[in-house]
Amino acid sequence: MKKHFTLKLKPSEAANDNYLKKIVAAQTGYIPSEITGYTILKKSIDARSKQVYVNLSIEAFIREPYLQREKRNIQFRDVLNSNKQVIIIGAGPAGLFAALQLMEKGIRPIILERGKDVKSRRRDLAVLNKEGIINPESNYCFGEGGAGTYSDGKLYTRSTKRGNIDRILNLLVQFGANENILYEAHPHIGTNKLPQIITAFRTQIEALGGEFRFEKKVTDFKIENGIITKVITGDGDIVEANSVILATGHSARDIFSMLSEKKISIEFKPFALGVRVEHPQSLIDSVQYHCLIRDEFLPPSSYSLVQQVDGKGVFSFCMCPGGIIAPAATNPDELVVNGWSPSKRNNPFANSGIVVAVEEKDTLYHRNYGQLSGMYFQQDVEQKAFKAGGGKFVAPAQRLADFCENRLSSSLPACSYLPGINSASLSNVLPPFINERLRTAFIEFGKKMRGYYTNDAVVVATESRTSSPVRIPRNGETLHHPQVKNLFPCGEGAGYAGGIVSAAMDGEKVALAIANYELAGNF
Repeated sequence: MKKHFTLKLKPSEAANDNYLKKIVAAQTGYIPSEITGYTILKKSIDARSKQVYVNLSIEAFIREPYLQREKRNIQFRDVLNSNKQVIIIGAGPAGLFAALQLMEKGIRPIILERGKDVKSRRRDLAVLNKEGIINPESNYCFGEGGAGTYSDGKLYTRSTKRGNIDRILNLLVQFGANENILYEAHPHIGTNKLPQIITAFRTQIEALGGEFRFEKKVTDFKIENGIITKVITGDGDIVEANSVILATGHSARDIFSMLSEKKISIEFKPFALGVRVEHPQSLIDSVQYHCLIRDEFLPPSSYSLVQQVDGKGVFSFCMCPGGIIAPAATNPDELVVNGWSPSKRNNPFANSGIVVAVEEKDTLYHRNYGQLSGMYFQQDVEQKAFKAGGGKFVAPAQRLADFCENRLSSSLPACSYLPGINSASLSNVLPPFINERLRTAFIEFGKKMRGYYTNDAVVVATESRTSSPVRIPRNGETLHHPQVKNLFPCGEGAGYAGGIVSAAMDGEKVALAIANYELAGNF
């Protein structure tokens, strides 16, 4: 017999296998030895009261053999000899999941990635962190796996209408992710584990005839009669294919500029910009869990904050418990920060982006750039941050209370950001409308989370790549660009996703649209 249970337990109880079996036995009238096992269906933490609880939904096996969670592995077709092939520009989540979906439909993907493979990319990140030298084509944003590979691996999304979230999570498990992502309320893989999963994706795709070409930066399209006939890379390679998926991520500014120059329509898209704030993780734990020392059975705590200030939203973004602040720029004279956590989230700091919504009217001083005004707005702030930091990707920073009181910090606390931080007035970096709203919001956040507003926290500039500042339009049904019938904008860079899961779902959605396009005889 199998039976479902919803349980509210103390953290130590939820982590105790024998205790769980006793609870199930007590509720069913059986003895614990007759409970042969259980599968966790959902798990979440309720920290609203002083006593923190773990909510569990489980399926228990009673008086019958325990069967582990069924693995729903998807089989992909060998496409080596397929007469249909699609170029995918970008090997991030959107591109990789699009490739797998195409292979299910018997279509061969050719993936062009401007950056390097995961292993080679890691060496470039080490040079960036230790020496302050950036490779514009191989960094935290560009390379195999995209920006998601080295930005924590959070898998929470609200985009339930865009695709099958369970399918995405099961595919990640199929390629090596821990099964807990299937039931955790806020699933997370960890930056230390993502590279192996990304490598497993590539191994599968190549084994069945798909192709990866690294260090192939796309620089031009040859378009005839509204159809891309050739994709041209920076080293002179010319690639032909039936259709093209454009999945280049939110930082491929050269692609946005190329589309603009070729009169291929793009649109301004609202985004957000601000700073990354870092607290001691122990402080966030004590605030969120109402304790001096976090229970050993509880994970490092997170937070989610939002505040309306003068008609604009100010909100936390990509909160990383037990995390590290990383340099996420793509050019030598621009400074961008992001955050990530390892799978255990066991670093002593907690960081989060705190950002302000940016609309087209806010980019007035960059209006000469037309639909690229948001991109140049971002770039301007990033260049100011680089100068304020003093070079080599040292970041300008202030203690939190000093920032809110417009006071230069005489010293700075320890910080996880490896290139280092430099005391500077962030009012000289951030646009006034962002600077003032952040100050107000931090004070309000301190009222919502007692202890959050403290000079033990440090504010680091600038968090500017929250999402793409450009949307590349596409037809609502066929998903191709209205001007270029075999160009399929996709994922975060095209303005249709905001994280690993939503980008993966959009990649699958576009791949299915291409398969239908092929069935209609359009290849």
